[in-house]
Amino acid sequence: MKTAINTYPNTSLNVCIDDILRSNIIRANSGTLSKRPNKASRVLVLGGYGFIGRHVVEALKNVDTDVWIGTRRAQTALSPKNEKQVRLHTLATDPQWDVVLDGIDVLVNTVGILRQRWDESYEQVHHIAVETMAKACAERGIRFIHVSALGLNHPAKSRFLTSKKRGEQALVKSRGDWHLVRPSIVDGEGGYGAKWFRRVAKWPVHFVPRNANRLVAPINANDLGKAIANIALNGDPTVVLQSKQRIYELGGTKTMTLRQYLMALSPKEMATNAKPARCVLVPAGLARLVSHVCDALHLTPFSFGHYELLKNDNLPEDNRLDQMLTQWQCRKRAKLLLNTAKLTVA
Repeated sequence: MKTAINTYPNTSLNVCIDDILRSNIIRANSGTLSKRPNKASRVLVLGGYGFIGRHVVEALKNVDTDVWIGTRRAQTALSPKNEKQVRLHTLATDPQWDVVLDGIDVLVNTVGILRQRWDESYEQVHHIAVETMAKACAERGIRFIHVSALGLNHPAKSRFLTSKKRGEQALVKSRGDWHLVRPSIVDGEGGYGAKWFRRVAKWPVHFVPRNANRLVAPINANDLGKAIANIALNGDPTVVLQSKQRIYELGGTKTMTLRQYLMALSPKEMATNAKPARCVLVPAGLARLVSHVCDALHLTPFSFGHYELLKNDNLPEDNRLDQMLTQWQCRKRAKLLLNTAKLTVA
């Protein structure tokens, strides 16, 4: 049986593997092993039990990375040893990061809140925490990867979106080894939004905002996890990347409207039925009102922020997913070669 890695040209694969092996040698001799990603990197994934975070953790473990998980829950005697309690809205001062970042080489932030709670605001989690993390990582020589979203460059009134945009701006202004990931709609089993999309797709009637007629590029959560893991471990530590090279806009290979996305998620018998689900276009004003009600009552993933996002294309300007996945497959092959070489020497 052929593996996925065989879908890439052998010449490109060999060059890619050579680059990764050479970068491992550079890291091993760089004298900055505790500060830069290397073959023994320790990666802390904030939100590591969440939808995106757990796929990042799984990908990193597949290449034998030392992975730690940042979680909001309190630590107990029964908690795994590779857990750290991290509550972003309380880490407003830099000194508190000494404990969180102790022994960490790469920090990956997948945390976000759909709606504000009494003790957590959009501004605290999406902006202030990101700015503080970027500063703390820069001062300690730690690589910082922040997962945001596509579509933030369009005018918006939603505090969910504007806080995320301010977080991105603060990150880009920081002077450390930062990397920004902007995915389109993330698809897969287990996510709160993904579950709702699948639930709605089963309905005989699909209610779609009239002005939600733009394109999206759904990306599989498993692919996104691999791409982020690759960014965490990738790169020659002696090379300083330009800002544009540190921004990764990621999307799936297929683009579609929201209506087409729901049809694609429909059960097979419904998707092939002579009478597919009926689509009802909801007036924009009514859809906006419903989004505010959902926000107020914390009902469904449909929020005012998502209402605003759906009015514009949610597509990567320069989709780097194929590049990231190709490098990831090379990394797995290189890891296998290194392990085989170690066994041979032993």
